[in-house]
Amino acid sequence: MLAPERNAETLEMERMILDTVRRITADKVAPRAAEIDATGNYPKDIRDIFAENELFSVPFPEEYGGLGSFSTYVKVVEEVSKACASSGLIIAVQELGGLPIMIAGNEAQKKHYLPKLSTGELMASYALTEASSGSDAANMRTTAVRDGDRYVLNGTKVFITNVAVADICIVFASTNKELGPKGVSAFICHTDDPGFKLGKVEHKMGIRGSPTNEVVLDNCTIPADRLLGAEGEGFRIAMKTLDKSRPGVAAQALGIAQGALDFAAKYLQERVAFGKPLSKQQGLQWMIADMDLEVQAARLLLYEAARRCDLATDDVTYWGALCKLKCGDVAMSVTTDAVQLVGGYGYMTEYPVERMMRDAKITQIYEGTQQIQRIVIGRHILGR
Repeated sequence: MLAPERNAETLEMERMILDTVRRITADKVAPRAAEIDATGNYPKDIRDIFAENELFSVPFPEEYGGLGSFSTYVKVVEEVSKACASSGLIIAVQELGGLPIMIAGNEAQKKHYLPKLSTGELMASYALTEASSGSDAANMRTTAVRDGDRYVLNGTKVFITNVAVADICIVFASTNKELGPKGVSAFICHTDDPGFKLGKVEHKMGIRGSPTNEVVLDNCTIPADRLLGAEGEGFRIAMKTLDKSRPGVAAQALGIAQGALDFAAKYLQERVAFGKPLSKQQGLQWMIADMDLEVQAARLLLYEAARRCDLATDDVTYWGALCKLKCGDVAMSVTTDAVQLVGGYGYMTEYPVERMMRDAKITQIYEGTQQIQRIVIGRHILGR
């Protein structure tokens, strides 16, 4: 299905945003990428630049200060991730943490949180995963008990991205264990709420500039009006969030793949062996051609998935899974081939492709593993 025509004003706005993103990425992000990876420090300076240039606003609804465009949002994440996956994730996680409020928040919650998330005044995170319930998200042990005009949450979440630098965290907890997934509810926690504690810091293979922590909820007490939707709607909210957050991860993956392809192609043109540039070797030309083919195919899937998010079609679950699966696998294969093309230097930290290969791996794991995406796709095909 072809995308509907977007008017000239929308296209011009997107062009201006992407021009800004490319300039910021070239001037500010790319020169810091290796350092961010080596030190593992969260790049607050880059976060501030994103806020100053209103990049967080792109996926948020217009009535709350945003641009309201998933199609532009995925292109922003893609552009930044070509240089630094950790920096691209700053924008992607802001969307992830804001989505449950966009999806299920009441008007008071939307008016309070979304404008501040759109400007970057508040930073968001998202806490679903537990040690015993990753892909099996409904099997969570975290509980929330109503106590008058408050809820009291207890449990531990793991692998929570950017929560150490966030102001709010969307937490999923069971309000009725007997109902299984239908007993899960969603809450807006503030990271300075009583009983909201950061636990273990994870040391990771890639995306090292993005802090990943345990969250320990120790009688974490929040006002009852921070329940999202009604009790028992949390699992549905979580799944609807993933439908629209998976294109963001796919965009990160695509950016990593394109960045690695660009570097490898430039290297082949400059490196001379056997009396001529490596780019003249037919076997290597074929490798580059195959890499580009996969990147372009992944891009088309991603952009179509984002278009369907903008249109709120009834098949965004399917398209979100398709683009996440394809882009994640392409990121891993293309970065691995890029290391091979650059040879011994590709294995060294002096060159960016080994970092890109490490960063790519997580895109096959978080926001639903590739195996989960295949289940989602298979059920759609067989059940439609």
